[in-house]
Amino acid sequence: MGHRTVVMYVEIGCFVVCVAGWILVCSTMPTEIWTWSEVSGLVVTTANYYSNLWKDCVSDSTGVSDCKGIPSLMALNWDIHMCRALIITGIVLAFFGSILVLVGMKCTKIGGSEITNAKVTFAGGMNYLMGGMCAMVAFCYYGNKIRSEFEDPTYVAQKFEIGVGVFIGWGGSTLLIVGGLIYSILAGREACSSGFSPSQFPGYTFVPSRVSYVSSARTETTEKSKSSSESRASSISAISSTTKVTGSHAYV
Repeated sequence: MGHRTVVMYVEIGCFVVCVAGWILVCSTMPTEIWTWSEVSGLVVTTANYYSNLWKDCVSDSTGVSDCKGIPSLMALNWDIHMCRALIITGIVLAFFGSILVLVGMKCTKIGGSEITNAKVTFAGGMNYLMGGMCAMVAFCYYGNKIRSEFEDPTYVAQKFEIGVGVFIGWGGSTLLIVGGLIYSILAGREACSSGFSPSQFPGYTFVPSRVSYVSSARTETTEKSKSSSESRASSISAISSTTKVTGSHAYV
């Protein structure tokens, strides 16, 4: 089994993991039990209070439940707005990450060349990673807020416990982060290791600039001047030697 085949199977597995994490994070939005509290009443009457980012609900032991949406958007605390924005941002980023990964994976053959597919897959992995981080921050902050209020002895209002929606969000965010991290490492290594080489641009030819022409002309001129000076020096030395020989013969 070649390296490309192994990477392809890893990408398919990461895609399944990330899509599962995205579905889990999306399922927390309609989930009503982010926080819950049970209050015992008379004999067999028990009231259960639970809520999420959008509404507050109450039910009793007889099976009757009633939910009321949050009446005013501007009256909410800033932390509820932050959690809403982070989770929705994470869902949107993971959605676009799925599209990019589908285009760039090696098994789809849609993106084009291997380098282009690696770059697209890297972008999708980063979307998964950032989406998972956004959702994880929101769920962790919300869970920590519930824990701190529950353990605070000076908190006089009704205390709640962490509901199933927060745990589902933690699981989905973890899957998104793990899958996006693996995508980013595999595709980023392949995309960054591919440097620019002349073979990538077969339609282009090298055209020397004016500077290269001038430098080559200067080199040729220098070589010609050197050769002419050397030949002149040799001719002068030959003439001088001939003159010396002639003078010596005349003296004799």
